[in-house]
Amino acid sequence: MKTAASISDYRELARRRLPHFLFEYIDGGAYAEVTLKRNESDLEALALRQRVLRDVSKIDLSTNLFGQNLAMPVALGPVGLAGMFARRGETQALRAAERAGVPFCLSTVSVCSLSEVAAAAAKPFWFQLYMVRDRAFMRDLLAIARELGCPTLVFTVDLPTPGARYRDARSGMGQAGLRRLMQVVSRPHWAWDVGVNGKPLQLGNVAPLLGPRSGLGDFLGWVRDNFDASVTWKDLEWLRNEWRGQIVIKGVLEADDARAAAEAGADGIVASNHGGRQLDGAISAVRALPPIVDAVGDRLTVLADGGVRSGLDVVRMLALGARGVLLGRAWAYALGGAGERGVAHMLALMRAEMQVAMALSGVTKVAEIDRSALVEG
Repeated sequence: MKTAASISDYRELARRRLPHFLFEYIDGGAYAEVTLKRNESDLEALALRQRVLRDVSKIDLSTNLFGQNLAMPVALGPVGLAGMFARRGETQALRAAERAGVPFCLSTVSVCSLSEVAAAAAKPFWFQLYMVRDRAFMRDLLAIARELGCPTLVFTVDLPTPGARYRDARSGMGQAGLRRLMQVVSRPHWAWDVGVNGKPLQLGNVAPLLGPRSGLGDFLGWVRDNFDASVTWKDLEWLRNEWRGQIVIKGVLEADDARAAAEAGADGIVASNHGGRQLDGAISAVRALPPIVDAVGDRLTVLADGGVRSGLDVVRMLALGARGVLLGRAWAYALGGAGERGVAHMLALMRAEMQVAMALSGVTKVAEIDRSALVEG
């Protein structure tokens, strides 16, 4: 913990601790990873405007998203299979998020089920849903989430079919056998703590479909075959009938799609390219953000994700109009590198970095951050 001072440090800790196939699963993107790289490089290219001789002795990071008061404008976004990065990893990340005063969003394809995470929670958490062919399965998940009091549904729409990820093919992610076993054996601490005692292959929310003896290969096969490529905007009517809470549509990169989301009655959207894991060659989320905000920022709440590796990156996203930022790899690295303590420390780093960036930019409240905080050109 004393050696981790940044997200890149936690990335290295995760690389050292996790079996190779799991680290590559977190770290990799689609095809040649052009979009994954753009997410980070386009953010880094945004220059913050330094201002001086302003009273910045009191910095307030608090904000409100979807009726929830947050300690800072970030949330732990949905990350699949997080329970394989640390023992019952989703519950560990949830506890860290709660202590930091930010939301945690549970993925449909989590290791820990909705009920298990709810048992560990002190307050309601968000839930993420994919559109799959089995509407009865979706209806059951929504009913459970509703009964557990989840206030916000994050509906991911940029996965009609899974993107091709070269790293997963090379690492043996979906191949059971000696190759993957040797990777596990090479990480004995992870093997004992997570592989044996964490029982990560009992995939909580989809376990009823896969059966009790299923493994990672069964899960990956289910993923390949069960996403619904026929879904359209009309299907949101079905979703709205099943879910009366807040709906946030994740995976929007075009202003026209953002307008369609607003017309469909969404409460929010996430400008996102799935962390560069879907359409390689797509623009970065930060480049997509300004036109989306201009199109619908006054009609619904715009969030963003993709490439955020520091509190400075959060400030950059806010300056372009996002009301909040979802973290993905940032907390996955921290969880894989140091478990719950790592996620808590990562969020503390984000908070401290945001405070410094705001102070040196001459702003004291989140609502004051706008495009004037960036140097044009």
